[in-house]
Amino acid sequence: MLQVDKLSKSYGKKQVLQDLSFHLKRGEVYGLLGPNGAGKTTTINILCGLLNADSGTVKLDNRPVSLATRAAIGVAPQENLFYGSLTCEENLYFFAQIYGLRGEKCKESIQTCLKSVGLLDRAKSLAENLSGGMQRRLSVAIALVHQPQLVVLDEPTTGLDIETRYEVWELIRNLSRQEISVLLTTHMLDEAERLCQRIGIIKQGKLLAEGSMESLRQWVPAKEVVTICTPVEDLAIARGNELGFSHRRYGRDLAFWMPKTVELKEIINCFDGIPLDSIVRQPVSLEHIYVEVTQSMGDREISNKQNS
Repeated sequence: MLQVDKLSKSYGKKQVLQDLSFHLKRGEVYGLLGPNGAGKTTTINILCGLLNADSGTVKLDNRPVSLATRAAIGVAPQENLFYGSLTCEENLYFFAQIYGLRGEKCKESIQTCLKSVGLLDRAKSLAENLSGGMQRRLSVAIALVHQPQLVVLDEPTTGLDIETRYEVWELIRNLSRQEISVLLTTHMLDEAERLCQRIGIIKQGKLLAEGSMESLRQWVPAKEVVTICTPVEDLAIARGNELGFSHRRYGRDLAFWMPKTVELKEIINCFDGIPLDSIVRQPVSLEHIYVEVTQSMGDREISNKQNS
C-alpha cells in the first residue's frame, strides 16, 4: 500500500536519512521507532509532500507521492491542530472544505468521522472545552475527514493520562479494522508493542531492524529477562558469566538474559551467597529489543572507528 524505497535526505553536510526503505500493508499499524533525531519527522514530511527527498521513492498504491496522492494521506501531528473557538463539527467542516468536500458528501463524512472517534455527542462543543483525550480524538477525526487510505499519527498519546491513552489505542485499532493503514511514531514502547503488527527501528536515518515482535525477538536470544538489585553487582555479574548468562544495563538496572524459563527458587539458587534485595522476572519486551538494536549500532560505529 505504502512503499518507501531507498530514501535519502541531507541538510547541508548532515545526512538525516540513509537509504531508508520500508512498506505498509493495507489496514496495517506500522510503528516507526527511533531516538530523537533519528529521521522520523523528516520521513513524515517527505511522505506528506512537505519535503523533497534527495534520492529514493515513495509510492502510495504504486503511484509516486505528489499533489495527486496527497488526499489519500491524513496526518495527526504531535501538536493538536484545530481551532479552539470552533466546535468539533465546524473544525471538521473547515478541513473538509480544504480537501474539496462539498454538500451531502461533506456532511456525511463529518458525521461518520465524529462517530468513529466517539465525538458525535460533542459535535456542538467548542474544541477548547474538550478534555485532552477528546482533543486528540478530534485531531484524528480531522486527519480522517477526507477519507484517506493512510493515516500518520505522530506521538498520538504524548501527555495523556493512562485512561485517555487506552481510548486512543482503541481508536487506532478501529482504524485498522476499517482497512485504514496507520503509520505510528511513538516513544512509548509499550504502546508500539500493543498496537503494531510490524515495527521498524531507525537510528541516524538508517533502518536497523524491522518485523513483527516475534521476529524482532531474535535480537534478544533469551526466554526471559531477570533484573536483580544487589549491593555487590560485580560478584553477581561474575556469577552470571560463570553460568553463561549475558548481562545488560537498562538504565541503572542490572539484568540477565535467561536461556530458559526457570522457577524463582532456581534463580535464587543461581546467585547463592550473593545478597539480593530484589528479583524481577519478565518476558522479553520491545524495550529490551529496542535497546539492543540501537546500542548495537553505536558499538559497531565505535569498532569501525577503532579499526580505521
